[in-house]
Amino acid sequence: MATLSRAIPADRMAVLFAIMLVAAAGNTAMQSILPAIGAKLHIPDVWVSLAFSWSALLWVLTAPHWARQSDKRGRKALMALGITGFLSSMALCGLILWAGLSGWLAAGATFLLFALFRSLYGALGSAAPPAVQAYVAARTDPEERTQALSLVSSSFGLGTVIGPAVAPFFILPFVGLSGPLLVFALIGIFVLVMLRWRLPSDTPRFAARGAIAPYPTAGLSDTSRSDDEEGEEAEGADPQPPLRWSDRRPRPWLVAGLLGGQAQAMMLGVIGFLILDRLALRSDPDEGAAMTGIVMMAGAFATLLAQWGLIPLLKLTPRTAVLVGAALGAAGTLMTGLAEGLHAIIIGFALASLGFGLFRPGFTAGASLAVPRRDQGAVAGMTASINGSAYIVSPAIGVLLYNWHAMVAYGLMAGFCAILLLWGWSALRTDAPPPADARR
Repeated sequence: MATLSRAIPADRMAVLFAIMLVAAAGNTAMQSILPAIGAKLHIPDVWVSLAFSWSALLWVLTAPHWARQSDKRGRKALMALGITGFLSSMALCGLILWAGLSGWLAAGATFLLFALFRSLYGALGSAAPPAVQAYVAARTDPEERTQALSLVSSSFGLGTVIGPAVAPFFILPFVGLSGPLLVFALIGIFVLVMLRWRLPSDTPRFAARGAIAPYPTAGLSDTSRSDDEEGEEAEGADPQPPLRWSDRRPRPWLVAGLLGGQAQAMMLGVIGFLILDRLALRSDPDEGAAMTGIVMMAGAFATLLAQWGLIPLLKLTPRTAVLVGAALGAAGTLMTGLAEGLHAIIIGFALASLGFGLFRPGFTAGASLAVPRRDQGAVAGMTASINGSAYIVSPAIGVLLYNWHAMVAYGLMAGFCAILLLWGWSALRTDAPPPADARR
């Protein structure tokens, strides 16, 4: 960090990195423990899943608004708003769950209040990532901007790994399963203090707008672009009609993203409940949360291996990345659904995550390469919408089917991947390599 940027000192870059990392890590940490909390409170699995669907819906709806507001209200103010929403949600949800787990609140009241306070994360937490990206883009020279944006964007993906990894260590004796939420709230307070103390609200050197960040989930890293580059490219160009969803050029790639996204969202929504059932841990939720964290951490590492290692190392084309990812995703989901022990669950989930880690940047890069430069901002917004929309209803549907029969749910996930593989073999034809920024 010390030599990354002449305009942003290392301590300020560290604060920006921490904002992105904590926002993602706190959400994935909650994902790993909430199935166990639901089991302990005897809340139906589908209602637990709907709590995340509600948060994802709010994120998708509010993220574009906050990305625009960062230009009007200031980047530092939007970062503070996002971190405040994050730590408030974590603290209030943690306290409510602590009260419910201690028997001071009924299970129904606990869940309703939890869903209410969870709204703070979905509605306000999305303000921080675009503000961070815009802050960096507006204060770095063009030659160092890509590297600086890559650093802060990579922290979002790194946070998805750290969250499930550290969550079991924060299950503390006095507060129990609500401990990870309370600890992340304290971390959020520390990050907010450092933001107020170390980051000045100085005048930007360049005009820039932050990209819309996807909803942070385990196994999903940030693949968005900075809009400032597109603004520079389009400056002085003739007005062009806006890119539409019906446009035939990116449409096959968007359909691919929709099919694969449903499978991945269902897999992430069901895995915690599968672990509780297959390892017979419904009566021991604390141990179930620890096992879920291990499995989700393995999946997140596999995703980052695909996105940060295999794609740039093998120079996979978008079509190849999508098709190979779909094949691995289908095999991994079936293996996970049939697994009976922890070792088999880890292998199956990691294999599926490796496949989805190849598929997602492949479809993003394919959609980007299908349109000219002037339409890059529009197609980036479309892919962000596809990414986020999968987490609104698909996890809850997956849990409903899982409660009916586990292999029905996992068969549907594998079916989405199989359809993507068979249909995509002829429909996806772009063989250009993905650009470097699409591989992140």
